[in-house]
Amino acid sequence: MAIRALTLDLDDTLWPVWPALERADRDVHAWLQAHHPTVAEAWPIPAMRELRARIAAERTDLAHDFTTQRHLTMRYAFAACGIDEAPVDALWEVYFSARNAVDLYEDSLPALRRIAGRWPVAALTNGNADLERVGIAALFRHHVSAREVGVPKPDPAIFRTAVERLGVAPDEVLHVGDDPALDVAGARAAGLRVAWINRRGASWPTALGEPPELDLPDMAALADWLDVQA
Repeated sequence: MAIRALTLDLDDTLWPVWPALERADRDVHAWLQAHHPTVAEAWPIPAMRELRARIAAERTDLAHDFTTQRHLTMRYAFAACGIDEAPVDALWEVYFSARNAVDLYEDSLPALRRIAGRWPVAALTNGNADLERVGIAALFRHHVSAREVGVPKPDPAIFRTAVERLGVAPDEVLHVGDDPALDVAGARAAGLRVAWINRRGASWPTALGEPPELDLPDMAALADWLDVQA
């Protein structure tokens, strides 16, 4: 079956996400130091991360919604310091600006331009990246997020939502991502074809079944493979 469209993971597929998340945490802490020093002192970055992890573990109903998890973290941190009204909007803007100041892998943008020029591409992500802020929204037909759909990858429902928006059959869609469980296994369960972007050259985890159809080192290799198929 010919490939007629692609779904594409964002974090750690097009860019390394951890540097942006670390920068976001530092910027939020610096803002707290400047505007709410008592909260900054009570909640240094490691403590704030532990709090966020605890809230995520307790609120499993929000597994699909990292944004609300972070809002709750901010509110809890302020309440613990005796402050009823946390400046969530201001804090979120500080965080979100830094979170989206990502540095794309060198191969990502040229490859994405090649691919998007020939096939419709839908972003499919559990995260809360903003394609407009990143500067690549024009290369995507759709942006499907776990927060919007109500379930995260690897739930087949999020893949099916993207397929419906692309207007093609599942086996005509190639899902591209870096995570063996969330991307490869999830897409397979929904009936999509799969390309694993394996930048580290990792071995396939056999507990997840057969290796993926495509095991590629980067996005450039994906664009080359697609050109041969066209």
